[in-house]
Amino acid sequence: MDAIALGLFASRVAAICEEMGAHLRRTAFSMNIRDRRDYSCAVFDAGGRLLAQAADVPVHLGSMAYALRDVIGGFRWRAGDMMVFNDPACGGTHLPDVTLVAPFFDARRLLGFVANRAHHADIGAKAPGSMPLSSFIEEEGLLITPRLVMRADEVDENLLASFVAASCNPDAEYGDYMAQIVANRTGLMRLGELVGNVGGDAWLEARDEWNAYGARLARAFFAEIPDGEYSFGDVMDDDGFGATDVAIHVCLRVRAGRIEVDFAGTSPQVRGNINCPVAVTASAVYYVFRCLLPDYAPTCEGVFQGIALKVPPGSLLNAAPGRAVAAGNTETSMRVVDCVLGALAHALPARCPAAAQGTMNNVAFGDAAAGWSYYETLGGGLGAGRGYDGQSAAHGHMTNTLNTPAELLEMAYPLRVRRYAIRRGSGGAGRHRGGCGLVREYEFLAPAQVTLLTDRRRHAPWGIGGEPGAVGRNMVNGEELPAKTSFLATPGDRLQIETPGGGGWGRPSWNPPILS
Repeated sequence: MDAIALGLFASRVAAICEEMGAHLRRTAFSMNIRDRRDYSCAVFDAGGRLLAQAADVPVHLGSMAYALRDVIGGFRWRAGDMMVFNDPACGGTHLPDVTLVAPFFDARRLLGFVANRAHHADIGAKAPGSMPLSSFIEEEGLLITPRLVMRADEVDENLLASFVAASCNPDAEYGDYMAQIVANRTGLMRLGELVGNVGGDAWLEARDEWNAYGARLARAFFAEIPDGEYSFGDVMDDDGFGATDVAIHVCLRVRAGRIEVDFAGTSPQVRGNINCPVAVTASAVYYVFRCLLPDYAPTCEGVFQGIALKVPPGSLLNAAPGRAVAAGNTETSMRVVDCVLGALAHALPARCPAAAQGTMNNVAFGDAAAGWSYYETLGGGLGAGRGYDGQSAAHGHMTNTLNTPAELLEMAYPLRVRRYAIRRGSGGAGRHRGGCGLVREYEFLAPAQVTLLTDRRRHAPWGIGGEPGAVGRNMVNGEELPAKTSFLATPGDRLQIETPGGGGWGRPSWNPPILS
């Protein structure tokens, strides 16, 4: 297959992912999917290898790329089937992220899969927003092991009813599941048109050539990294249950264009929910290396073939089944990115930025008795790099969602957004400044249970030669709150979140950066 034909094939498959996302967004009921766009869509080959993905949420897609082949292997697939799961032990991230997978057949030949993963803000956890301060996975909501939600194009309505029963707004929850089904059906229809146009054999040829092209590009980049070992360590502030300064350590071993990413020395799993399923850890690693590749590099299985992971079982980054993981997906994944970038900065000082805010600033609140539940993440400062300042008030790294417009939030819930502004001066100083965080202040107009799962409230985002960014702050009525906490708000209470700034890069007359 020539380069033009291969490029056209890749563009058409990528467009399928984009169209799936558009259908999901336009048909979803919840603000979390419809407005924040907390979802991801992808196409896989018949073996579960990633073939294409939309530029959605990195933590979703990298984890699916790592684990989907193991999930699909235990089923005898038929046309019209569709699988649903959220189990972190089976390639899920945390329970609110629900994945639907559907097979694509050409006549009777299985050629691939379409999949989408969307964050359900009410999955039946012990606290509204389904991001509780938890120590067991049972507290985090409905656990869905892989099972068929559709057989021969017929939706299992009894199964769906059991899923939505735990929600305080079952109609909206049902609508979100149906939106995910619609998105996959759209993907199957468009794949049918593509394969009908080029033929099944040409599809298989293009699949292999696309992955081979991705592997060649990745090998060429990895070969630019000098052989050697590059280490870095950082810590999570706490787990919410007494464990503090929870360590993450990584060593990158580069040999002849292949990279081993070893997390030996990382803390054991903890009681709180900052533990990571190994699929989330893999997702963070894949994300870093994909970002350092050229923009035109594909995001497919071939790109990741030269990366080997070593993550000690039972550690913070490879937690045992049953451990609480709600914030591992959001908070710890961000720190893994910081650590891998910090290690790479030893080898590629001109390519790597300083630390970003290092948290998604999870804010969840609601009142189950009153029938409302809400969840959002907040942007912050991104790290500066050689030749550029960090972005301010941005969602970066493992999250790629939008903010929730204040007007929509106030229209849908008993809340008022009193302040929403850039947190001036919070970015780290340097030749290039880190981005600033943001300030968001909510006033509660009705009673609500509030949960905060945040980090970088004690340990600042580091700079590369420049100054660190400011740590974040959580306050209610002007009183300081812990990084991870849950409390009952009464009407008139005001919750203010100040998110961290990004690290600065380089002293004004200092170049190149060398990490200590």
